[in-house]
This record gives sequence, structure tokens and C-alpha cells, in this order.
Amino acid sequence: MRIGVNASFARKPNTGIGQLTINFLKTLVKMQDSIYGLEFVLYLEEDLPENMSLPENFRKRVFLPPYERDDLIRKIWWERYLLPKKVERDKCDVLISLYQSATPIEEPLWHIMIVHDIIPKLFPEYLNNFRKKIYWKLTENAIRGADKIIAVSKRTEKDIIQNLGLDGEKIAVSYEDADEIYKKEIAIEKEAEILKKYKLKPGYIYNGGGLEARKNTEGVIRAYKFLLEKNKVEHFVRDFPRLIISGKLLPQLAPLATDAEKLVKELNLTEHVKLLDFVPQEDLPALYKNASIFVFPSFYEGFGIPVLEAMNIGTPVITSKFSSLPEVGGDSVLYCDPDDIKDMAMVIKNVLLNKDLRETLMRRGKERAKNFDWKKFVGKIINLIRNESAS
Repeated sequence: MRIGVNASFARKPNTGIGQLTINFLKTLVKMQDSIYGLEFVLYLEEDLPENMSLPENFRKRVFLPPYERDDLIRKIWWERYLLPKKVERDKCDVLISLYQSATPIEEPLWHIMIVHDIIPKLFPEYLNNFRKKIYWKLTENAIRGADKIIAVSKRTEKDIIQNLGLDGEKIAVSYEDADEIYKKEIAIEKEAEILKKYKLKPGYIYNGGGLEARKNTEGVIRAYKFLLEKNKVEHFVRDFPRLIISGKLLPQLAPLATDAEKLVKELNLTEHVKLLDFVPQEDLPALYKNASIFVFPSFYEGFGIPVLEAMNIGTPVITSKFSSLPEVGGDSVLYCDPDDIKDMAMVIKNVLLNKDLRETLMRRGKERAKNFDWKKFVGKIINLIRNESAS
């Protein structure tokens, strides 16, 4: 059996879908006993990293349209027109799309699509130009046309059923995992090097994961301001920790992103809040580890990988009680109402003042993180393919 894999996002390893793509491929390569008799063709827009070697039952197809600018025009051209032709020419039996894409696949080929979220359907403000509207319409049609959907959370499954009208029997839920970099011990020297690089001292409050408005960095900053002012009166913390925020403000996301720098200045927090801009993944484990708390009160997530990253490291987590985040955190994190600044502030205060609580959250987080496993994620998809071929 020949299986095609849309691995386009391997070229963007710093994105959530990029991480899933790289880890999916790495896990697939390690599962040679489980994938005996299967041949894989990887469809790519750029070649894989040099350090990723492939077994004999893997082949690569790297191609682009004549229009090479990395935008929605190229994306539609590659996903909707070039990819289906390549898959057909290679005589694949199955195509696995590792993200929700605009790729239409016709019988007898079987199409499995991983859907991370349907944010443009839930938040129409993301469709703020004609090209985005066209792309999302094509993607919706492709999601409906797929033979099997893998939703990365029960929340995403529910959203698909309610908003796209799909039959629940067509959808399977499979939880992804964090990258292996968050599961390794960090050398003391490496920690010191990264703290020095960003001019940080341990014990700060950390917020990361991007500056999209739905991720609610504004709420974190305002809750921090409220707590800082409260501490000046009540003196419940002697040395009030700084707030550290990582994430790059992308102009193309305006007005969908939080201008954290502008807000920090408006609230007179420049001495207390440090903005790190984009932080490469290799530095993130040390940033998580040296934080007293990771605060991620997102309004909506299809899964919420930053919460799982922090849990793997053993950093106490405060997150939103909405969308998919309770599926990830379970009883190992604390929850807040992302719409209520005072509620968020009081939860942060509780963790800051309670050492035993912090240690409990650290222990529970690391334990719960073990429930998420790339081998389970990939294995579920391979089992679906084998069951379909046997029926």
C-alpha cells in the first residue's frame, strides 16, 4: 500500500503544525515494525532538514508552482491543483493531510485529514480579505470531502460537527504531543546561558505562544497590572516578579494581534514587563523551567500545545477554563475565566503565595504529560488505514 503525506509544513518547524509534521515523520520512521508493507511518499515545498534521514520505504517529492512567493496564491495552487496530480501520478492509495487544507481528493483514493481547528469559521474577523475567504471556502469543502477526519481534541470535534455539519462517525479524536525537546533534562550551563542571553532572573511570570488577540496576552498584562497595584498596598509579595512575554508582533495579523509593546507603555509597565519578541524553540525549555508560573488564558485553542510544553517541563500552569484547554490540563493545572481580569489576577496571586501548590502543580503536570504520546497519535492513523484496507 502506498501512502502519500502532505508534509508541507515541515518547512515551518516553529509553528504548531510544523512541529506536528516533523514529529509525525520522525515517529513514522521509528515505527518500522508497525508499518511493515507500507510505502510512503512525502509531498514537500522545501526539502527536509539534512539530519532527517529516511528509510528505503520513504520517498520525497519536493515541488513548487512557477509562482514561488509564499502566500495564499501559492498555497491554493500547491494544495488544490499540484498536489492531487502528484498523488494520482504516484498511484497512492491513501493521502494523509497533516493539517486542514484545500486539497480535494476523489475516489478510489482515501483521504485522511488532520483538523487542528476551524478558527476562520468561528472567528470571521480572520477572513479579512478576499483571498482568505476563498482559501477558507476551499478548505471547508475539502474537510467535508475527506473520508476521515482526525480532530486533535474533543472541542475541535464538536466544533466541526456543529459548524460544518459533519457526521460524528466520520471523525476520530487523537491527541498530539509536545516536541521531545521539552521532555529532556536541561543542562545547568544551558539554562544559565539562555537566562543571560535574555537578561532574566529565575522566578518570573511567563506568557508565550503568540500575540494573536484570541490568545489573550492583553488579559495577562492587565491582570498583572491589577496585581502589581494591589501588591503596593497589601505587600503580599516582597519582590514582585516580572512578567516576561515572548511572541513576535506580525504586521499582517493586524488587527488580530495584541500590540503588547504599546499596551505596556500605556499602562506604565515598562520597568516590570519584558517583551522578548520571537524566541527559537531551542531556548523555550529553559524559559519555561525558570518561570514561577506559565499563564496562558487563551479565549480559544484547537489543542493548546504551550500548556503541554510547560507541563512537560514541570512549570505550574494557569490557563483558560474554555475550549480545548481543560482536555490538555486535566486536574494538573489551575483555571481562570479569560474574560475576568480580577479572577485571573487572584489565581496568579494564589500560586505565587503557595509554595506547596506550586510543587503539586509541577508534579501533576509532569505526570499528566506522560498521557500524550506521538506513537499513539501516529499509530491511530496507521490503524485506521489498515482497517480500511482490510474492509
